[in-house]
Amino acid sequence: MIERAIYIERIKPFINKQLIKVLTGQRRVGKSAVLLLLIDEIKKQNKDANIIYIDKEDYGFSSITNDIELNNYIIQNKKENNNYLFIDEVQEIKDFEKVLRSYYKKDNFDIFITGSNANIFSSELSTHLSGRQIEFSIGSLSFNEFCLFHMMEQNQETLFEYIKYGGLPYLMHLPKNEKVRFEYLKNIFDTILFRDIVKRNKIRDPNFLTDLLRFLADNTGSLFSANSISKYLKSQRINKNVQIIINYLTYIEDACFINNVKRTDIKGKAQFDVGGKYYFEDIGLRNSIVGFKMQDIEKIIENTVYLHLKNSDYVITIGDYNGKEIDFIASKNNEISYFQVCYLLESEKTIKREFGNLLAIKDNYPKYVISFDSFSTSNTYRGVIHYTLLKFLSEFQ
Repeated sequence: MIERAIYIERIKPFINKQLIKVLTGQRRVGKSAVLLLLIDEIKKQNKDANIIYIDKEDYGFSSITNDIELNNYIIQNKKENNNYLFIDEVQEIKDFEKVLRSYYKKDNFDIFITGSNANIFSSELSTHLSGRQIEFSIGSLSFNEFCLFHMMEQNQETLFEYIKYGGLPYLMHLPKNEKVRFEYLKNIFDTILFRDIVKRNKIRDPNFLTDLLRFLADNTGSLFSANSISKYLKSQRINKNVQIIINYLTYIEDACFINNVKRTDIKGKAQFDVGGKYYFEDIGLRNSIVGFKMQDIEKIIENTVYLHLKNSDYVITIGDYNGKEIDFIASKNNEISYFQVCYLLESEKTIKREFGNLLAIKDNYPKYVISFDSFSTSNTYRGVIHYTLLKFLSEFQ
């Protein structure tokens, strides 16, 4: 397996700590691989480690469907000491949290779980474990990981492949054929749609769900609310009330398929109740819904920058400063940075808009403009730093 060091290094400090390690993320982003890498790390640290591994996508574990069967399996495989319990796609086991609550209290158990539904860990787990877990969000491959997995150089050609097909790890095993790769991505989209959203939430109108996802893909990076979506859909003769749209958006978010990024008033530091943006968890899956079109390139680049910041462990909001939109406010370790994203800085008007919005903010936090093209030899404009997308994805952490 290829190392995903960014996640292993985040999780390592919590090995052998009395916290349930929860790995969340969309299907096929590599959560299972991270679990296996953690098992390797634990074996290095403890040669006596007793690994109890349950993979709910493996037919061999299909008999474990509820808490009683889970508990029986653990009893059969546990030892007196040094037990490490790993459960992949734990949401497939009914009432799993009851078992985890029991074993969490035991000094001879360390627990690691993954799941593809964020709601499970904000409801079932938190209710029964009262904050005794720590969550790690696993994303699809970063650009650097994409280059490593595909054994490609970091250049514009590779970057174009990355923003076209996204970062699902299994793509490395497929031929460099557009039809084959998008067929795979469409298959993953259908799996998430019907298994993680329609089936789990007992949705009666999957066609509307598909229409809603297509709308989100077409409007990636646009500011809108459930109310504005409802009005648009009515103009297309699709009648759904606002509450249904809110419910469907929540279901899609819970499946880790999209991310709702809230809007913040930079001057007042307050968060707006309505009017956020939605970004896809994998840009290739977004492209599989509406196709990869050059007229969408700015949306695609913006989504790609968002994913890089998110996977680099930043907390992200959309900024508003006196009516001027700031694409991203990203914070980490109590430090704030501002980002503007565009395709090309080819006109004076674009330069003034992208850099000017940041220069209007009168504080000393770092400010960045990211574009596909180069800007100047100095890579700065009145103190605002410019990154090409290639340099940003390769170097910015």
